[in-house]
Amino acid sequence: MDNGVPSTVDELRALQLERMRATLRHAYDNVPHYRKAFGDVGVKPDDLRELGDLARFPFTAKADLRENYPFGMFAVPREQVVRVHASSGTTGRPTVVGYTRDDVDMWAEVMARSIEAAGGRPGDVLHVVYGYGLFTGGLGAHYGAERLGCTVVPVSGGMTERQVQLISDFQPRVIMVTPSYFLAILDEMEAQGVDPASTSLEIGIFGAEPWTEQLREEVEQRSGIKAVDIYGLSEVIGPGVSQESGETQDGLHIWEDHFYPEVVDPVTGEVLPDGEEGELVFTSLTKQAMPVIRYRTRDLTTLSPGTAYPQFRRMAKITGRTDDMMIVRGVNVFPSQIEEHLLTIDGLTPHYLCVLTRPGRMDELTVQVEAASAQSTPAEREAMAAQLRSRVKDRVGVTVAVDVVEPHALERSLGKAKRISDQRPK
Repeated sequence: MDNGVPSTVDELRALQLERMRATLRHAYDNVPHYRKAFGDVGVKPDDLRELGDLARFPFTAKADLRENYPFGMFAVPREQVVRVHASSGTTGRPTVVGYTRDDVDMWAEVMARSIEAAGGRPGDVLHVVYGYGLFTGGLGAHYGAERLGCTVVPVSGGMTERQVQLISDFQPRVIMVTPSYFLAILDEMEAQGVDPASTSLEIGIFGAEPWTEQLREEVEQRSGIKAVDIYGLSEVIGPGVSQESGETQDGLHIWEDHFYPEVVDPVTGEVLPDGEEGELVFTSLTKQAMPVIRYRTRDLTTLSPGTAYPQFRRMAKITGRTDDMMIVRGVNVFPSQIEEHLLTIDGLTPHYLCVLTRPGRMDELTVQVEAASAQSTPAEREAMAAQLRSRVKDRVGVTVAVDVVEPHALERSLGKAKRISDQRPK
């Protein structure tokens, strides 16, 4: 761990309170949105006397960032912003985030901390497959790996055949990649006659999308690597908000000296005690260019005490989001629940798509999933489909149709996997 990190919970709480007060004042004084939002609920920065008082302050939502597009949420003059990143904007205006030089330096620090926690070491060759550009993943991983002292291979996504070639040639020990695209890399290795377990890779740092314990088991069995989770989001900093320890693999330690977490009831907004599942909310503690106050991530998780890093709380692996939840005939269904069950059935792959339709008055969910073998017979595929239908009905409580398709029939992701195709009439 880098120097200056609080070593006890008491030290951490004192530092959080000091930094939170400064952040609230900085946002209030320099961002018109926050000045108005605080005023609307009748609070001022000085009203924060203890950490629990944060619950009195208003939430920030993605819509607030879009309404202040492009630079309205910046708390420093634009000339002091050395870099901007942005979301893809697929559901409207992109969300834009800015960084001062100190922000970039802090980001590199927490990313280096994360890579080290995963098991990365100075001198490792590190293969970065996250996308470069406006997406925060590639450059976040890159700067952190350089800060730690790694040799960085900035491949970015795509060109899967070339990914396999470079892994073979450059002998990386660590790969940073979305779990869905790593599956595509493993498929390509096997297609080229390369045993994934024979490569130099020892550690996979997977992020940018939810993934299950079942997928972890499959990846580790096929490739022989240790698969660990990393978490972040552009609006808070990018990757590096929290990291799973490669030693314990028991959830992600949040770097709470920079990012203060809360878990709230997604409907009421009430702060929930540690151990209860709800929506993850973050307040940045050290960001200069664009502080965020109680940012609603839409990710569902729980908080629990730290293990590998006892002073920092852990968040459970994200397996669902409030905005990727499907409601099928009154039942809440997440893609990760489907994945959890299809991975238990021999003959099915982790490549799947949830297709929502409404042929009549009722919504219907069809799970398209690839067979592992092109030689499987129609009867074998129907048996696999029946198994999955039964498991989802029994364990999730919803009736689904299952379509077992040919290997490679579904579109491959080069970054975040698309898990839902909503074909219902608007």
